[in-house]
Amino acid sequence: MTKKILIIEDDPNILAILKIILTDEGFQTVINSTGTTLDEVNIIHPDLILMDIRIVGSPKSGAEICRELKADSETGQIPVVLLSAEYDLAMIASECKADDFINKPFDIGTLVNRVNKLLHSTN
Repeated sequence: MTKKILIIEDDPNILAILKIILTDEGFQTVINSTGTTLDEVNIIHPDLILMDIRIVGSPKSGAEICRELKADSETGQIPVVLLSAEYDLAMIASECKADDFINKPFDIGTLVNRVNKLLHSTN
């Protein structure tokens, strides 16, 4: 069964690159450029969420969304990977209970390996 990845990224170029990379790796991708809510995540039902910290147009940061997802009984088990150029990304990821983080600019191989590792460890 094809794994579904929700990508939340406000930069259209990075969003397009992530969609191409992950689709080429065989994943189904759902893209969102303005953030999301718990209800939307429950409708999409992704196997993994990949999101930026700063999301222009979203009332909440990626860290706030992550914190809400992890605190909810229905979404708390979904792996969340933060993807950002924030200098303190490791601390932010730890505080919001993200499962992993990847610094921008990112290496495609590293991104794919970490996504695969998280998706295979949740089976």
